[in-house]
Amino acid sequence: MTTWEYAPAPESRDIANLKPSYRMFLDGEFVEGGGEPLKSINPATEEVLAEVSTADRDDVDRAVKAAGRAQEEVWGPMPGAERAKYVYRIARLIAERARELAVLESLDNGKPIRESRDVDVPTASAHFFHHAGWADKLDFAGYGPDPRPLGVAGQVIPWNFPLLMAAWKIAPALACGNTVVLKPAETTPLTALVLAEIIQQAELPPGVVNVLPGAGDVGAAVVGHPGVHKVAFTGSTDVGKSIQRSLAGSGKKLTLELGGKAANVVFDDAPLDQAVEGIVNGIFFNQGHVCCAGSRLLVQESVAEEVLEKLHRRVATLRVGDPLDKNTDVGAINSREQLTKIQELVASGESEGAERWTSPCPVPDKGFFFAPTVFAGVSQAMRIAREEIFGPVLSVLTFRTPDEAVAKANNTPYGLSAGVWTEKGSRILWMADRLRAGVVWANTFNRFDPTAPFGGYRESGFGREGGRAGLEAYLDV
Repeated sequence: MTTWEYAPAPESRDIANLKPSYRMFLDGEFVEGGGEPLKSINPATEEVLAEVSTADRDDVDRAVKAAGRAQEEVWGPMPGAERAKYVYRIARLIAERARELAVLESLDNGKPIRESRDVDVPTASAHFFHHAGWADKLDFAGYGPDPRPLGVAGQVIPWNFPLLMAAWKIAPALACGNTVVLKPAETTPLTALVLAEIIQQAELPPGVVNVLPGAGDVGAAVVGHPGVHKVAFTGSTDVGKSIQRSLAGSGKKLTLELGGKAANVVFDDAPLDQAVEGIVNGIFFNQGHVCCAGSRLLVQESVAEEVLEKLHRRVATLRVGDPLDKNTDVGAINSREQLTKIQELVASGESEGAERWTSPCPVPDKGFFFAPTVFAGVSQAMRIAREEIFGPVLSVLTFRTPDEAVAKANNTPYGLSAGVWTEKGSRILWMADRLRAGVVWANTFNRFDPTAPFGGYRESGFGREGGRAGLEAYLDV
């Protein structure tokens, strides 16, 4: 048997146009923040990429007031067709600077360049294109004859899809006539600040979008500011609960996209090779740093052994390493803190009696890396079956009947996503009707489109992003 070796195919980091320092974007200008500067780290090498200025409470106040003025005087009264031109311009500029953004995202986040290049950046651009098309059609969106913008949107985004989450938040807010104060994640602020450059390049009126880097205290200041009318948060369930408590009774509109522990259900009549590809994509895409990752695999007992054997063989071929290498399948874990959490939960799986299998692939000595891992013999009581690991770790459980599959899939406080693999369309519809998840994929996983709404319920949050349904979160209806 011939084994083919992949020659290195690195993308040039020079394409990222990395600067030694970045400043926050407030009222149309890049300015120094009053907070303590942070250093953004490359998780693949542990090197410092850049120093980033951060906001303090006074900066948040200035940004919210600038956004309020821009909304009342310029952006809100502007005809939808005119707003659309600006949003289209942003979409085109993202597409034009796609390669730069992709390399910068992989440097700052640790994800493989082919995911940044083929998924994150094109989908971010697509969200702006899609929502630009809605800007002059809001009267026909089904929310009444004269839907109004809410005002200032305070938006806090996570580190797993830094540019894409910014697009998910900013695009609908702008299309609906709102202005934005965005707080990017502390470990991945760089592409949000380049997006601010694009917004300046697109000549949006000052104050329409403001980008304030910083830690949790900056996010809390944005969320709690009395001049913010709408809060959108993507992140952990614990922080989401805290935000909901703090906003109770405030009258602010709130959407939350939180954690998940998705079930990927494989029946014995599924196309198993196709299902294995879907399982791999469902949990090892973006190093498992995905809220809707298929981290619980439920396999019908009669094919469990065969699926596990195929899965081990396929996962062993995944290449872990340099995120800028076009051959890399699994990049770096975003931070040392996240790597420690993954290691702790994996250790708990072993101590509770699950059977651990870890890919024999080589792992770089430097940087934050974790080899893809599969646990068999998992019971529903184990922590690895209940807690969100947010890493490249899969827990495998079995079932005998469709009813048992539904019961096990729903045995979680989360409700963000699920997958079903079977050749029977009737069974897919039967399962989708019973799975308590906001999104159910059929014979695929991790497919996103700006025209389709995404979101969960229970401890995965509430509200939808994308599609016609996602407009509601940014309209006074």
